[in-house]
Amino acid sequence: MKRLTTWASIVGLVTALALFLSSGVTDVAGALVGAGWGALAVVVARFVAVAWAGFGWHVVFPRGAGPSLRDCIQLRFVREGINTLLPVAQVGGDLIGARLLTRRGTPGGMAGASMFVDLMTQALTQLLFTVAGLALLVHFTGDGPVVRTVAGGVLVAIPALAAFYVIQRRSGHRLIEAALSRFAAAREWRALGAIDVLYDNLRRLYANHARVGSAILIHLVGWIIGTLEVWIALNAMGYPVTFVEALVIESLAQAVRGAAFVVPGAIGAQEGGLIALCALFGIPAEAALALSLVKRVADLAVGLPSLALWHVMERDTAAAPTDAVSTGLAAIRARLGRRPERAAPLATPRATAYGFPAGRPAVLAPDNEPGAFKKCA
Repeated sequence: MKRLTTWASIVGLVTALALFLSSGVTDVAGALVGAGWGALAVVVARFVAVAWAGFGWHVVFPRGAGPSLRDCIQLRFVREGINTLLPVAQVGGDLIGARLLTRRGTPGGMAGASMFVDLMTQALTQLLFTVAGLALLVHFTGDGPVVRTVAGGVLVAIPALAAFYVIQRRSGHRLIEAALSRFAAAREWRALGAIDVLYDNLRRLYANHARVGSAILIHLVGWIIGTLEVWIALNAMGYPVTFVEALVIESLAQAVRGAAFVVPGAIGAQEGGLIALCALFGIPAEAALALSLVKRVADLAVGLPSLALWHVMERDTAAAPTDAVSTGLAAIRARLGRRPERAAPLATPRATAYGFPAGRPAVLAPDNEPGAFKKCA
């Protein structure tokens, strides 16, 4: 997979460079400068769209059984930054987001299930968004090579999306269990219970039709918010496209990005797709490439702070094992019937050596203290 990503990146970079050189770097730079204030407005629109997607993730959780809206929005930015700027085939960020969610108190099965449901609702709404853009394109231009190409992509995407949904249901449960059993004893996997817990949570989330429906509606609105990027940028450059025309360009450009998921950042694919789509509305190649650069600026403006936020979250959760040690020792005392009031404080150097704050000496029963530390060591 790494080799494929590397070769795809090289091909994408060469393609993008060829497109910029053939369109004239000076002309593209002039169109980009013409965007002016529009570039800043596009960055703001991207921040709004990502935060809105975090809201769409949040509504999937049952009431009182999920993370806060703030956590979902923050982790949605982390997912966006990783998927956009790192070579992870646009899915690695989602896995990391689910893992970080577990470190904020959400059970692992629920975190993983919510990620799958969120990806499903996003993929479904992107398909609907693409179909709407395709229908509008047929209305504007009639049949043509672009229409046939996109229609072929939609026909391929529909069964792929259906398969992704089936894998999350009962039949998929059996398929995954059978696959795992080929690599380890089925009894071991049942003992862990990870797959069963994941699918129990998937059934629980999908059974709440109101919340899934709300997530679909929210993500649909999110794709429309993303249309503001194209509409603002092209109008700022002096190409007065209507919002509906911008919706056609954005919906089909996002379909191109999705098809080129192997290429980090869809380099080359995004540029070529925007040139073809903008040409349908009389927009020259240099303006289309300038639009792509404005989108790249938004990628960086949102992605770099998101990667920094990811680093901070990883650093903040690095101390979790020491908290787990103290919690575990307290549980052991409770099981043994030890009462904290009979305990004596440890010396400060030993307490700090095992992760306890210097100002708060750890407390263990005197008769259990040496044995407990030997076991910890």
